[in-house]
Amino acid sequence: MSSPADRFAARITALESEHADLEARLADPEVASDPGELRRVTMRYHELTPVVDAARRQRALQADADAARELIAETDGDERALLEEELATTEEALASLADELAVLMIPPDPHVGRNVIVEIRGAEGGEEANLWARDLYEMYVAYAGRHGLKVETLDADHSDLGGLNEVTMMVSGEHAWPRFKYEGGGHRVQRVPATESQGRIHTSSATVLVLPEADEVDVQIDDKDLQIDVFRSSGPGGQSVNTTDSAVRITHLPTGVVVSMQDERSQLQNRLRAMTVLRSRLLEIAERERNAELSAERRSQVGGGGRGEKIRTYNYKENRLTDHRIGFTIYRLSDVLAGDLDDVVAALAADERSRQLADDAG
Repeated sequence: MSSPADRFAARITALESEHADLEARLADPEVASDPGELRRVTMRYHELTPVVDAARRQRALQADADAARELIAETDGDERALLEEELATTEEALASLADELAVLMIPPDPHVGRNVIVEIRGAEGGEEANLWARDLYEMYVAYAGRHGLKVETLDADHSDLGGLNEVTMMVSGEHAWPRFKYEGGGHRVQRVPATESQGRIHTSSATVLVLPEADEVDVQIDDKDLQIDVFRSSGPGGQSVNTTDSAVRITHLPTGVVVSMQDERSQLQNRLRAMTVLRSRLLEIAERERNAELSAERRSQVGGGGRGEKIRTYNYKENRLTDHRIGFTIYRLSDVLAGDLDDVVAALAADERSRQLADDAG
């Protein structure tokens, strides 16, 4: 049975071979004439290039170390001491490069670079849940702003007391997915609600769904599978806020997924926004079905939480946030709600990477 080191070396060799094949394919006129295939080959080539570069540097350093050992065996005195010092430096660089390669060998997240659709809904707790959904929305807007990400509110259904029954927003930017991908799930709050006259602490919750934006290449939608209804936009309490039938509801008949948009005055704009969200939801369904075939251990990975899974508790009295997936707690809730989620996201990312490295070593 091969050792982990042998298996790792074999994987490096296989990836170098794949990289060389991809390089040859990029020069193939047939690939160049097929936009979809060219995109796939180019993306994979760029994914593998850092691995191949690191492997080449590792071989060069290993050759230097081997040569230094041979020379040390043949020398003495000051020259030997100098060679031993150089060997120690080379071995330190090799150890660092081995760690770098291990990280590079982690399969890339297929959604890196995509924009993100975030849906927030009030859940348990009546109107307090809707107020909490609004607070989460404002937290995410502030968090995105801290990192130069653009936020566009696609649709918002306001509640009677100024909360949000639900809201859908698009977060755009190169780092939108890595910064938001861990937020999907149930967010529980413990505080004295604005609707509570006796000063008692209540527990309520809102759900967050995070979807990578899908394009037409990712999800093919047949027009005959769509039922499209138009209606007049409405505000809190159901009153009409528009005199034209500009709101759009799209039902994907094969899956039963329904998406409604009413924020724009243009029916066309609402339809385009609804189709953007629909494609992303259908991509999520397809990925969930694929993930269901994986082991229970892999399905439990951080970032895959569904809407109903309680992932986090926000306790106002203790100024505390606890992420239940990794047992992470900080006592800076006020900062977090102002958009400073960096420590939380960093802890989740570190946990994910450590588990991926453990899986890779196995």
